Amino acid sequence: MCQATPNVVEVSALSKRVDIGGEPLTILHENSFVVATGETVAILGASGSGKSTLLGLMAGLDLPSSGSVMLAGEKLVDLDEDARAVLRGRFLGFVFQSFQLLPSLNAIENVMLPLELAGAPNARNEAEFWLDRVGMSHRLRQYPKHLSGGEQQRVALARAFAPKPKLVLADEPTGNLDALTGHQIIELMFAINAESGTTLILVTHDEEIAARCNRRLRMTAGRIEEAI
Repeated sequence: MCQATPNVVEVSALSKRVDIGGEPLTILHENSFVVATGETVAILGASGSGKSTLLGLMAGLDLPSSGSVMLAGEKLVDLDEDARAVLRGRFLGFVFQSFQLLPSLNAIENVMLPLELAGAPNARNEAEFWLDRVGMSHRLRQYPKHLSGGEQQRVALARAFAPKPKLVLADEPTGNLDALTGHQIIELMFAINAESGTTLILVTHDEEIAARCNRRLRMTAGRIEEAI
């Protein structure tokens, strides 16, 4: 008998409300879906539809007003902030629109950091391998301010995949790049993801990028539904 594929993420009736000047505003409305191991899933929607808020809740960077997220079998609302940080460190990789490289660290140090936090015995060798994989072996000691946007995102990809996460969350990874550079970054990200067998959840407004994923979820005004 075949064993069911375990779910990496389970989102159940997830809602997020905030108070704006004394008035309640609902950003997310009771969203529910699951993501299985090895899937690539695009979350589509216009700016302000709640995509990034949803991604932050899935990562445990914020807590919902109601509902829950199960990540790697752990219910995030049952964990304190430190425990959620530990879970992120051993389970998640992130790719951000604004790169989020640490300006005081050079390229190889940025990639080494999550490896060292995870206790990797050969962090420098691993970082060198991954920077070579993303075409940045000639820029190991350059600081982010000396790198182009495309180069920074290549370093960010290396940083995300180097610790061998089970899940990578990518929030508009081409949003700050020109069309050609963005295409190159997407090609690279999907290639590395396929090689690594990683589960990928990608937030984007780009239909062409979303079409490359196994599944698309479309978000409108805080509500998510399966795309046809």
